[in-house]
Amino acid sequence: MPTYQRLPRFDIDWETLTPAERQRFRAAVGRFIEDLEAGRPFRAGLRGEGVQGTANIMEMTFAPDGRATWQFGTEVKPGEPHVVWRRIGTHAIFRSPRLARSGGGRPAIGRPTDQSYDA
Repeated sequence: MPTYQRLPRFDIDWETLTPAERQRFRAAVGRFIEDLEAGRPFRAGLRGEGVQGTANIMEMTFAPDGRATWQFGTEVKPGEPHVVWRRIGTHAIFRSPRLARSGGGRPAIGRPTDQSYDA
């Protein structure tokens, strides 16, 4: 089962989502995990693709104007992918996906956790 972490900016963005948007994201994450575990490319509906102008940041579609950015992090459980959720919201999150910032103007840095999607 993949593990994950959320950057502080993701948590801030999360608080702005409606309950319906949160539900759609959770449903999309279920499909995302299925594809990760099966070792196949992400299904077309998730539009799992690279964010333009970045080397390792990906995006996932969860609603018509709902996007989440993520990247793979260092494995927490041997042999299992570790997903770092960076931003979530509308297309507006693409204004500066590499510079997701926390308070104080310093880059937001999340700590690896052993959170698993089955927890």
